[in-house]
Amino acid sequence: MAQEEQVLVVERKVVEEVGLFQGLMFDVDRYLPEIFARGVPRFMPRPQAEVDPSFKQIIPYVIMSCDGKYLSYVRGVRAGEKRLVDKMSIGIGGHINPADYEAPLFDTDFSQMYNTAVEREVAEEVALEAGHTDHIVALLNDESNEVGSVHLGIVHYWILDKPEVSRREQMMTQMAFKTIDEMRELRDTMETWSGLCLDGLEEMAKRLDSVGRK
Repeated sequence: MAQEEQVLVVERKVVEEVGLFQGLMFDVDRYLPEIFARGVPRFMPRPQAEVDPSFKQIIPYVIMSCDGKYLSYVRGVRAGEKRLVDKMSIGIGGHINPADYEAPLFDTDFSQMYNTAVEREVAEEVALEAGHTDHIVALLNDESNEVGSVHLGIVHYWILDKPEVSRREQMMTQMAFKTIDEMRELRDTMETWSGLCLDGLEEMAKRLDSVGRK
């Protein structure tokens, strides 16, 4: 019998104690220390996590930017999440599994292990032939539907030196770098999280620019 997939979760009440929100939350410094606190994250079977709203599955969601354009793609019919098939996306990411950890979870720096998992997740889906900087710019929560109620996104904004990205996953089709205006014309075709991120891209870029000037 195949072993059930284990995914990383935190209890919903951890987020609620800091402040539950809808859509994007840019005040990441208020949330991440609580989410990554020792003893807070845990693994649980994915089938259970998908139907238990008392937990939030932690999903890194990586947006790639280069010269004012953003990587986009359409999820093909081989996508693992059938509800996202044929939807346009500007985020790369997925569940974090126990295989991402080389040591017992609570005996290590969890934040560092999470960052390693993000790099691995991206490398599984695309081949990146350029240097990049990684900035966590927002958290993403959507309570408007059952799927969103059991997930919490951590939005990463990668600034690439060059727009040199190719797919590894066959389910990623129509990959291209697009401007914000080009993507706005296609917003109705986007998966929910990508649509929410698109609405916040200018704010993300503004905040990063502000940090760079300090």
